[in-house]
Amino acid sequence: MGHIDHGKSTLLDYIRKTNIVAGEAGGITQHISAYEVTHKDAKGAEKRITFLDTPGHEAFKGMRARGARVADIAVLVVSAEDGVKAQTLEAYKSIIEAKIPYIVAINKIDKPNANVERTKQTLAEVGIYVEGYGGDVPFVAISAKAGTGVSELLDIMLLVAELAELTGDAEKPAEGVIIESRMDPKKGVTATLVITDGTLRRGMFAVAEDSMTSVRMMENFMGKPLDLATFSSPIRLTGWSGIPVVGTIVSSFADKKEAEGAVEDAMARPEMVAAKEDAAEEGTVTVPIILKTDVAGTLEAIEHELTKLKHERVRLKVAHKGVGAVSESDIKVALGAEQYLIVAFHTKTDALAADLASRNNVTIHSFDIIYKLTEWLSEEMLRRAPHISVVEHLGELRIIRCFSQQKEKQVIGGRVTTGKVSAGAKFKIMRRDAEVGEGKVVEVQCQKIKTKEAIEGSECGLQVESKITIAERDVLVPYIVVSKQ
Repeated sequence: MGHIDHGKSTLLDYIRKTNIVAGEAGGITQHISAYEVTHKDAKGAEKRITFLDTPGHEAFKGMRARGARVADIAVLVVSAEDGVKAQTLEAYKSIIEAKIPYIVAINKIDKPNANVERTKQTLAEVGIYVEGYGGDVPFVAISAKAGTGVSELLDIMLLVAELAELTGDAEKPAEGVIIESRMDPKKGVTATLVITDGTLRRGMFAVAEDSMTSVRMMENFMGKPLDLATFSSPIRLTGWSGIPVVGTIVSSFADKKEAEGAVEDAMARPEMVAAKEDAAEEGTVTVPIILKTDVAGTLEAIEHELTKLKHERVRLKVAHKGVGAVSESDIKVALGAEQYLIVAFHTKTDALAADLASRNNVTIHSFDIIYKLTEWLSEEMLRRAPHISVVEHLGELRIIRCFSQQKEKQVIGGRVTTGKVSAGAKFKIMRRDAEVGEGKVVEVQCQKIKTKEAIEGSECGLQVESKITIAERDVLVPYIVVSKQ
């Protein structure tokens, strides 16, 4: 953590490139919020260190409110040229509030104007007393660009961790903290979390307040699949039922009913009930807007125009507003959740804010004509409208013969009485007009030839998967689930 341009990103880049296993570092091409490196301790043993690369102080913001402690150690980066700056103090305050040990990294010692002693003095002037300068805060003089002192910095991290007696229990179900969440157009809701204790295994269920996922696809920070992950590991989980809020504590369960019970308990809490009531109706999404304008009159006029924009499943909400340029604090608010829209009307963006937005792929939408703004927001509401899952029945098939069964896999034959039966479709099993179970069509064959579908009037063979043993004279009702906006 530290002031902008004091070298945080350069330091992280250097550590990532030199300490991730050779051959793997090149595979990291996109921005990631957490990654793991290895470093040998004083005894020569390989130790894992997980770095959280989070914008500003968002790593602590939501997490303090929920009582979580995601980081064990903080590194306060201070430029040997500039000394203590405004954001240095902000970062220091966040570290103290989080009650975690920290190390000072005095960076840019390779620069002509670098002065380590003067930097120590500026730190002491604001109450940060490093070792050898009246205090016990460990510090390292480094050049993140050249790599000077970086290995020593990692040594001190391991030493501080050892002194803090950081331990975990690998036998218990995992606990963790959400550090990033987003909607992936291909994978659905994806969340990155750091496991703070215990072990998470494939087949378990993860719960973050009212969001839940079955742990089927678990990846490490490089996108490689994992069967299990333990404390201090950064992992990515997909398939969440909702978008977990950054800072939310994650619990894990081996039993699905226990996980569902935890979700129900979370939703029954007063703050969650209030959040649900805030939505106009079930299935409605709220789009939070950060609105900045040139003058107060314009702000009022735009807020009035926004009340005219209607959609049955989307609601606009001005969550943060003000007069003047888009500031760095506005960007930090937006970084707390991906769904924020930042709108600047007849106003500019501060240089610091523009830099922070650029580094974190945050878009600032600028307008100077109100109807252009409302047109764009109308399109955005359509784009963000939640999809509704609609079940479409394909037809019916009456079972004539059951050939074989091996666990859940069954081979059956039947006649398509209406519509069609398609490979990949799910189906309901009807027995004497009562639904007795469900299954999935794995393969369709007509005249012993594999085909995509069998149509009305034809006889076919099917390979299916179902926990229910299918019997002669059962009727299968195949269906697909279509997502519609």
